[in-house]
Amino acid sequence: MRSDPALMASFLLLLPLVLPGQPQVQGEDLVRSVLSSMDESGTFQCVVHLPNSSIFLQQLEQLQSTLQELIGKYEQELSRVKEYAHVIEDQDSQTLELSHMLEARNPGVTLSQYDNPAFNLLRLELEGAQELAAQLKANGGVSGASDLLYELQNRVTNASLTLKLLVDSDRQSFHALQEEVDILEGQLSECEREKEQEQSSRHPGPPLAPGSCAHGGLQKVSRPLVVKLNWRGLSYKAGAWGRDSAPNPVSSLYWVAPLRADGRYFDYYRLHKSYDDLVLLKHYEQWKMGYGDGSGNTVYKNFMYFNYYGTRYMAKVDLSSNTLVLRRPLPGATYNNRFSYACVPWTDIDFAGDEKGLWVFYATEESKGNLVVSLLNDSTLEVEQTWYTSQYKPALSGAFMACGVLYALRSLSTRQEEIFYAYDTTTGQEHHLSILLDKMLETLHGINYCPWDHRLYVYNDGFLINYDLTFLTLKLPSSPMKRPSGAPAPFKPIKSNQPSRIRDSMTHQGPIRNMFSPSPLEGRFP
Repeated sequence: MRSDPALMASFLLLLPLVLPGQPQVQGEDLVRSVLSSMDESGTFQCVVHLPNSSIFLQQLEQLQSTLQELIGKYEQELSRVKEYAHVIEDQDSQTLELSHMLEARNPGVTLSQYDNPAFNLLRLELEGAQELAAQLKANGGVSGASDLLYELQNRVTNASLTLKLLVDSDRQSFHALQEEVDILEGQLSECEREKEQEQSSRHPGPPLAPGSCAHGGLQKVSRPLVVKLNWRGLSYKAGAWGRDSAPNPVSSLYWVAPLRADGRYFDYYRLHKSYDDLVLLKHYEQWKMGYGDGSGNTVYKNFMYFNYYGTRYMAKVDLSSNTLVLRRPLPGATYNNRFSYACVPWTDIDFAGDEKGLWVFYATEESKGNLVVSLLNDSTLEVEQTWYTSQYKPALSGAFMACGVLYALRSLSTRQEEIFYAYDTTTGQEHHLSILLDKMLETLHGINYCPWDHRLYVYNDGFLINYDLTFLTLKLPSSPMKRPSGAPAPFKPIKSNQPSRIRDSMTHQGPIRNMFSPSPLEGRFP
């Protein structure tokens, strides 16, 4: 009889258990009665003397078959255990690697409570239970326990599904949370960096004094404040309004100048001595002009400046008497709607005032339609200096000046504008910005800045609205001598135009009458 030593040893130990009616023989006596030897190949050979009984031999064969089956199952289970051990070892290795990676990336962050060896073992055990239940069901189940087996299989399936959902949801939540934390950390770092840069040169201070330029440029614009509808009605969608743009105005008057319904002709305007008078429509003066073109008006030192109708001439009117005191051509400027703002026709020549003086925006054929900025002598309307920008004027929706810096706008939608461009006439440098400006209706007309209250006054499709401007406050060094507030700094233009030095052929000692227009030049309405 040839056999493996382990198999033979197991056989000898189990032999007494399967011989009913036979004298019980101690295992040691039985082994001692066995003669054994081992050949050159290492095969164990033994001879066992058993009683000559067919029943005993049948039981022995049955025992051997059972033993082989048990050993086969044992080896199968041992193989599965080894496989599980390898899987768990791989899972542990991956978990450890992921843990090191996350700790290196974000110290202090812990792994999911479901990514650990004990949890992986539980998952494997549930998978084994599922397979066992499926095998039992496939083999016909257990007699008298089919309902119990069915319930057990459902419970195992539900437990496995719950486990999988926990793993998936936990991992997704963890990764989503990690991404959100990364984004927030990046934003926080960016904010801290910007704050450090800002604090290095700027600090929060008191509100700007009227007419002051002690700031670092425009920072933001408030939401629009709707004052009222213009006094001529909703049909008069184009026009301009505001306050005196001089840094130290001689009066606190408000002016409103709606254009005719055609959006071009400027013929009437009103003056109000106070904001309350404007809102309540009382104590006003109404004047007839009759020769203005477009909504590029502004008021500076109690004089209104505008484009003379159908020409490149600039006009100056004394508001105290509604008298046209001066007109002068703007050299090279186009007119008759050649290079107007986008969606704002008849704005070839646009005036602006700020802390540094009186300005005019326009375009020339030489500039190929790009915006040109000139500083005017407010007494003579002579061009003192000129700057050429890189912005195509018909692509802009408007512009204004503040402390010698040009700010240009463009339309983003029917409800929002963007101040996207700035040109510093002091340094000759241009900058790109992104300051959003909300609007009530689609088109902004006649944008005017007032240095006295640092506000924009805008005519928005018939409505009078204004905006508060916020500037970055500079941290100025202490000095025994202070420059007067609003005093202009020396200009450094990047390119100078050759302004006309020829004054108007007529010397004006009084009102000019019947020039370029047959309509009355002055008139007072009660």
